[in-house]
Amino acid sequence: MAGTLYIVGTPIGNLEDLSIRAARVLREADLIAAEDTRSAKVILGHADAGGTVNPKRAVTSYFEGNEAEKVNEIVAALQDGKKVAVISEAGMPGVSDPGTRAVAAAVAAQARVEVIPGPSAALAALIGSGLPTDRFTFLGFPPRELGAREALFGTLRGETATMIFYEAPDRVGATLYGLGKAFGNDRRASLGRELTKVYEEHVRGTLGELAAKYAITAPLGECTIVVAGGTAAPPAIDIAEELKKLLDEGLGPRDAAARLVIVTGKPRRELYQLALSLRDKRE
Repeated sequence: MAGTLYIVGTPIGNLEDLSIRAARVLREADLIAAEDTRSAKVILGHADAGGTVNPKRAVTSYFEGNEAEKVNEIVAALQDGKKVAVISEAGMPGVSDPGTRAVAAAVAAQARVEVIPGPSAALAALIGSGLPTDRFTFLGFPPRELGAREALFGTLRGETATMIFYEAPDRVGATLYGLGKAFGNDRRASLGRELTKVYEEHVRGTLGELAAKYAITAPLGECTIVVAGGTAAPPAIDIAEELKKLLDEGLGPRDAAARLVIVTGKPRRELYQLALSLRDKRE
């Protein structure tokens, strides 16, 4: 009989948020696949204090770089009837962390899958933001490359649901600036940082205000950005006409394309090729 795969939510800062059920599952597991084995030692130390630990329990490293390879080890353990728990460095595995492949592989192997709910930075930041919670969309980390990031924000200009992003502290200022360019600097937003920790903070304001606040000095700690959805879809844009106008103003194809990435959501290369074509037709 196949074993059981447990997807276990772990604290995002405060160890007291580890549930009684999660602690029991971690004590009873035969194998724990951990995104960060160092943080796993801290979590397991807290969990193990609550009862008897499986003496045969093993811990293996399971992160983005070795996820494809380690899934085979997880499936083999499940086929042996073992209990396997997956934990991320913090929060819920599978939400911007490894875990999705393990679940898919367990399902394919006809093993039982149990999700042990736990803390989520996305939900904590959303609820603390004061923005609408009746409809929201989680978008993870925006792309690092400027063109790809602006293209993503461009595709979201018509989004009416509250939007949630994770972001590294050193990129928060640039991301808030880009969001302001796409949605308007007066759009309401909130930055949640150090969630569940001693210095937890929800900084609320407009995108313009938050971008100015973090333009020079990056916030400290893990950050989650929450942005209010729009009230109506933006007007349709005739991309060819807009490119012609920019070319008429003296911009080259490359600069004209860059101008329209964030308002159209189209890849910069696609816009550049169209701008080249329009220029060549006029020459």
